[in-house]
Amino acid sequence: MNIDSGSTAWMLVSTALVLLMTPGLAFFYGGMSRAKSVLNMMMMSFVSIAVVGMIWVLYGYSMTFTDAGGLSAFVGGFSEWGLVGLETVATADDGSGIPQLVFVAFQATFAIITVALISGAVADRAKFGAWVVFTVVWVTLVYFPIAHWVWWSDGEENGQAGWIFELGALDFAGGTVVHINAGVAALAL
Repeated sequence: MNIDSGSTAWMLVSTALVLLMTPGLAFFYGGMSRAKSVLNMMMMSFVSIAVVGMIWVLYGYSMTFTDAGGLSAFVGGFSEWGLVGLETVATADDGSGIPQLVFVAFQATFAIITVALISGAVADRAKFGAWVVFTVVWVTLVYFPIAHWVWWSDGEENGQAGWIFELGALDFAGGTVVHINAGVAALAL
C-alpha cells in the first residue's frame, strides 16, 4: 500500500498536539500546587515524556501491538522489541496508508499523557524518585496490557484480538485506555 500524504500529515499534527498536552498538563498541575511543590509537580509530568517514551520504544509498542501466541487476548509479545523491523515497514497494517513509525509515535503520546494524568493524584505527596519508579512499573504492568486488550487486533489474518476488542468495544479517543485507566490508578494512589 502506498503512503497517503494527507493521512500522514494529519497523524503527524495529531501526534504533536497530543504530545503538547503533557507540558500543558504540567503547567496546569504546577499552578494548582503549593509553591514549594511546583517544580516537583511539573517534573512529574515532564519526566513521563522521557521515561515512557524510552520504555515505549524498547518494549511498550511490542507489548501492546504484537501477537503473543496463546496469550494474545491478554498480553502482547516481544517480537518487535526496540522497534526491530519496523524501519522497513512502509505503512501501518490497518490500511490507513500512514507510515508504521508515525503510528508508533502517535500511540506513544497516549501512553505518555496517561502517566502524566495520574501525577495529579499525588500532588504534594510523592517524591520525584518514587514517581519515576512508579512510572516504569505502572506503565509496564497496567498500561501496556490494557492498551493491548482494547486496541490490538491482527486484522483478518488469524482473527485474534485483545479480549475487550473482541467484545466489540470501540475506543477511538482513549476513554478506556487513557481516562478510565488513569482515573483508577489515581484513585488507587
